Amino acid sequence: MRYILISILLLSSLNAKISDFSVIIDKPFNDALFDIAQDYDRQISAVGFTTKHKSKKKSFNNTFTNPFDYLESLSSANSSQMNLLKIDHAANITLNKTLNISTFSKAVSVIKTPSDGYFVGGYTLDGSLVVLKLNYNGDIIFSRKFGTANLDSMSSLKLLSDGGVLAIGSAITTRSKDDPLFQTGLGLNDIFITRFSKDGVKLWSKKYGTVDDDKAIDAVEAFDGSIMVLSSTENESHKNINLMRINENGNKVWLKVYDEKVDVTPYSITRLRDNNFLLSLSQKNDMNTEQVRLIKISMHKKTIVDKIIPTTYSSLLKSIKEYSNSNLIGVGSVRDTYNTDALQMQFDSELNLLCQEHYGEENYDMFNSVAILHNSKAAAVGINTSEASQESNMWIMKLNSDCTVAQKSTKEVDFYIALKRLFKDEIESNKLRIYEDMSIEFIYPELYFKVAEYILTKPQKEFLTKFSKKLIPFLYRYTEMIDTLEINGHTSSEWGNTSFTQTYLKNEKLSMNRSFSTLSYIFKKQDKTTQKWLSEILKGSGLSYSKKVMLYNSEDRDRSRRVSFKIILK
Repeated sequence: MRYILISILLLSSLNAKISDFSVIIDKPFNDALFDIAQDYDRQISAVGFTTKHKSKKKSFNNTFTNPFDYLESLSSANSSQMNLLKIDHAANITLNKTLNISTFSKAVSVIKTPSDGYFVGGYTLDGSLVVLKLNYNGDIIFSRKFGTANLDSMSSLKLLSDGGVLAIGSAITTRSKDDPLFQTGLGLNDIFITRFSKDGVKLWSKKYGTVDDDKAIDAVEAFDGSIMVLSSTENESHKNINLMRINENGNKVWLKVYDEKVDVTPYSITRLRDNNFLLSLSQKNDMNTEQVRLIKISMHKKTIVDKIIPTTYSSLLKSIKEYSNSNLIGVGSVRDTYNTDALQMQFDSELNLLCQEHYGEENYDMFNSVAILHNSKAAAVGINTSEASQESNMWIMKLNSDCTVAQKSTKEVDFYIALKRLFKDEIESNKLRIYEDMSIEFIYPELYFKVAEYILTKPQKEFLTKFSKKLIPFLYRYTEMIDTLEINGHTSSEWGNTSFTQTYLKNEKLSMNRSFSTLSYIFKKQDKTTQKWLSEILKGSGLSYSKKVMLYNSEDRDRSRRVSFKIILK
């Protein structure tokens, strides 16, 4: 196995100077990170737990007659507390905050709010579920503790389209099925789901399950507001994987059971851009080696793809996210005879494996979650264990789409500012708009294409000439920072009286033609030296109507017929 880990060991100074974006936060006792999100200022925020020590005041009134009484007095002296961590683009820690609540607790999910704050979900070690709302600095706005009278745990917290959140977890029940109160507990362990409004009002809580051991794993909202819930059911003889669809009020719509003859474990469900869903599982083969299994399914429970990804070593993916080009990144772990490493896998839209890589030292390392960043990179969080210690540490790493480790960047913000300064006149005259992810949109009506056309008009050519005379020399000055210059063609979604298949394919071809006509016009305007350099960074693509422009919940067809540019930094 290949081990890649150039890390920043953050002890007292929390500072180091290296190039790879890999950060280890080494604190006393065991610590871990479980989820990650990107802030609006492009920093990374992550949550997990850190172990805190509860000191006891000395008392001269306590006399212990045996060591067992003394040890009991020290019980629960140290345990976990929720922790929020924030890191900037140069891998500097800008916030490291313990979210102190009355009992020991762990955070499992973090969600950004429109006000640049957070929802954080987790559970206490005495069995309560917790949802916190925080401001940008990690201060608690409100805290909601909820659950059953028994021990509960949370597996995930998901943002909903109305701004509220859905808490997905499990509740332990010890009631007998002969008990008349059995309706309050379906089995040994039940699926337990609670919905909150954006203001923290609990809208409903419901249990689901069988007389066996049911565990909620993950959930995601569909485009129509219904919710897809991934879970498992286990008893002494077998284990099933379940996919349940519930409506916005928590009422069951349908249940699909995968009654497996082999050992299968579910990890996550992701909603894809085509509004289908991707399940990430691991399945043991004949050699008792875990293999990644991916199932693509529609919201009407039709299986589209069911695929095993064969690997030499036991592998699993705990979190999967989709890029804007429909490729996928998955993170988790890979285990051989001697140790466990963190794992990254990249797939195309057909779930074909593009690349994979392992990261870590000769001990136990794992990624728990991944988020796709504004510049088409990704950030993963998890656990790192150093070779000389058994303590787990918090770990954050930035990853590239070719499975390499991303580099720290101190110039990204400066590049964006310089790019906006370069096109100051065009921005002020409403010719174009530049976004923080380095994408450039033309917004002047003369720069849009007419229906079904891709040949450049005279106004388009004149503008592209002026535009490229500014952009190309600017990018050339920053050659060491530039990875890709994308020129993307777009269409509106209509195409006469044709079938869905023909509408999509014709628009896909049209969008590629728009991209090519723009790319070739700019390319031909350059000298040979510049052309040779551009050939290494240019990428033309057609996105059909997948990125159509919306205005007041309806399509703006004129503005959708366009080309856009995107600069991807290394």
